[in-house]
Amino acid sequence: MTDTAGQGLSRRDLAALAVGGAVLAQGQAFAQGAAPAAKAPLEPTRLVSAGETLRPEIVGNFGIVAAGRHYAVAAGTRILMAGGNATDAGVAAVFAAAVTEISHFGFGGEAPTIVYDAKAKQVSVVNGQGVAPALATPDKFAKAGVIPGNGPNGGTVPAMVDAMALALQLNGTMTLSQVLQPAMELADGFVMYNFLAEVFASQKKATSRWKDAYETYYPGGKSPKVGEIFRQPNLARTIRIIAEADRIAYRKKKDRKAAIQAGRDAFYKGDIARRIGAAMERDGGLMRYEDLAAYRGKVETPTMTSVFGYEVCKGGFWSQGPAMLMALNIAEAAGIATMEPGSAAYLHVVAESIKLAFDDRNAYFGDPDFATIPMKGLLSKAYASERARQIGPKASLEHRYGDPWVFEGSARTTPVFTPHVLKAPPRPTADTTAIEVVDKDGNLFSATPSSGWLLGGAYIAGDTGVPMSNRLTVFDLDPESPNVLAPGKRPRTTLSPCMVLKDGAPYLAIGTPGGDNQDQQIMNVLLRVLAFDQPLQAAIEAPRINSNHFHASFAIKKDEPGVLEIEDRVPQAVRDDLAARGHKLDVLGPFAVSTGIVAAGVVPDSGTLRGGADVRRERYVFGW
Repeated sequence: MTDTAGQGLSRRDLAALAVGGAVLAQGQAFAQGAAPAAKAPLEPTRLVSAGETLRPEIVGNFGIVAAGRHYAVAAGTRILMAGGNATDAGVAAVFAAAVTEISHFGFGGEAPTIVYDAKAKQVSVVNGQGVAPALATPDKFAKAGVIPGNGPNGGTVPAMVDAMALALQLNGTMTLSQVLQPAMELADGFVMYNFLAEVFASQKKATSRWKDAYETYYPGGKSPKVGEIFRQPNLARTIRIIAEADRIAYRKKKDRKAAIQAGRDAFYKGDIARRIGAAMERDGGLMRYEDLAAYRGKVETPTMTSVFGYEVCKGGFWSQGPAMLMALNIAEAAGIATMEPGSAAYLHVVAESIKLAFDDRNAYFGDPDFATIPMKGLLSKAYASERARQIGPKASLEHRYGDPWVFEGSARTTPVFTPHVLKAPPRPTADTTAIEVVDKDGNLFSATPSSGWLLGGAYIAGDTGVPMSNRLTVFDLDPESPNVLAPGKRPRTTLSPCMVLKDGAPYLAIGTPGGDNQDQQIMNVLLRVLAFDQPLQAAIEAPRINSNHFHASFAIKKDEPGVLEIEDRVPQAVRDDLAARGHKLDVLGPFAVSTGIVAAGVVPDSGTLRGGADVRRERYVFGW
């Protein structure tokens, strides 16, 4: 077999060739005068379905877990089988992902989460996004002109452990030590898989800058190999300290929530935090023990909008989540429900709605504890209608920032901030994962964990085994920005879990990795499901678009006005139409948009369960 490694062919390229090769060979034979081969009969048990997908939609009535890798799905499924609910399973899956998906997410990262309590019929947001350390001020980064995304000054205070403790206290039934058990076992050793091994190999040099990380991830200076057992003894010890604190507290008082707090505090107030703080100070970082000891996450009401007869729930304006709500409002106001999904007119409206909403994201969003944000105006249907009227027949190549203060009901009290590209060298950015769970009672769990990744070089704090966050780089350094860096402030995170209700009842938990792409990709899928009632897995696999028009969140805040990524499964005629409208098309492979949607939810009429997972990024789903 000819080696294709040097030809730039991905596995998806090879899969396409495998499908198309026979057709090509037949066409060549016909052109040479040979008769076309007889069509092979279908195997007797083979039925061709009009709605056939590359992987099946998972259905059942017990519980479904959808996540980034099989290890996380297995952890969540194991907890469901042990009697836990969706939140118990979701928390276990997040912890397992922190151990096994370290290309994208590690134990010192963050995990914004949304949970639906079926008994209380209530949606709650666990903000799960860490804050800037007390010593982190704009002047510390003024000379460089940009906040780094790696190393001891790349991260906000670790928030994942706190967020999972809050979620478990809020809507779980199990103890912290119970849901940590799968992660503990995986930290003792899991079988290395191909994707992660490739990331390890590519990031060896970058990680070598940080001694503790290099020794943890490259023991003996060797990259982990596929099929080998990969062990993280320092992280396993950290997890055991947390679990043991929970167990001891529960034995004493039989109070599950108090015991969870004790386990959580073992991370933030005990020896683990002291060792993290000491390592940071030793390595020139700004974080200290006091930052961890003072950290407290929050449980909040969701930010919501109603579109196409559904209620869509997101985190607050400290995240990019409300931008998707705004884009959905704009698309609805522009009449997208009357258009043919996947047509040029449809994709034009989707792209222009995203551009308008995300320009506003960059101009107006920030941590509401520090910034005054016209939230009411941004989410108002009247504002969406005004923005929809700005969608013309041609693609806009300009940044068009709206004036939501007109719809706020009060005068503007904030300076005008104009987003821009930073004059600094570009830095690498990485990625995220997502976990979605539904159980037999209709409880839903949606989390988007991130940071502590390998790309650009992992930084591990001392001998804790904990890879630290990379989220500080999302802050702005401009004093006029609502997202300007300040001690104790949350950056306007790209992490964006999502939940959908139908008439107040549980419908869908959905999320994806992808940075600035996250809400765009969720919107691609939700439009097909909510406005057109398409099957979940089919909607996930449908061709996607992704706008690079607006200023990005990371590093130098790059923008590409008018640029629209589009998968080549979109018909050529549609692509030609979009190009004629002025969109600058970046044509990608058949499933090549940087995303990995996972979803799980309830079928309204029957009350049964369903779940789906993207073929992009090798996502995984299981349940029954």
